[in-house]
Amino acid sequence: MKRIEVTEMIVAAKIQKGLKWADVAREVGLSKEWVTAGCLGQMTFDKEQATTVGRIFGLPADAVALLQVVPYKGSLPTAVPADPLLYRFYELINVYGTTFKELIHEEFGDGIMSAIDFNVNLTREANAAGDRVSIVMSGKFLPYKSY
Repeated sequence: MKRIEVTEMIVAAKIQKGLKWADVAREVGLSKEWVTAGCLGQMTFDKEQATTVGRIFGLPADAVALLQVVPYKGSLPTAVPADPLLYRFYELINVYGTTFKELIHEEFGDGIMSAIDFNVNLTREANAAGDRVSIVMSGKFLPYKSY
């Protein structure tokens, strides 16, 4: 079995059972963002978390074992995403990426925002003109070192 097959099993079971990612996350005891990333093959679950995910989705033992293996990160099938929603994130980085970089360097100095020591929170904001998607990302600043 391959890890992508586990992801496909999870997504199929989620649809069949009518589950929400937030409900799965509550049972695992972590954020919906992190648990969703894990279920989609981008994070490593520990044994207890993997067992919980396996129970929720009715996964076989070999699938639960694969949830505990460090994944090959990066889930986009192409360099430029074709999916319209994913493309908007690509477009956002194309348009605002240099601005984010410039402002981070101005505020913090030469370095990067960690994607390891990182949090993300996605919420819905009610708005009379149409609800808005709010995504808040918070990553530790990691300065480049001289050596």
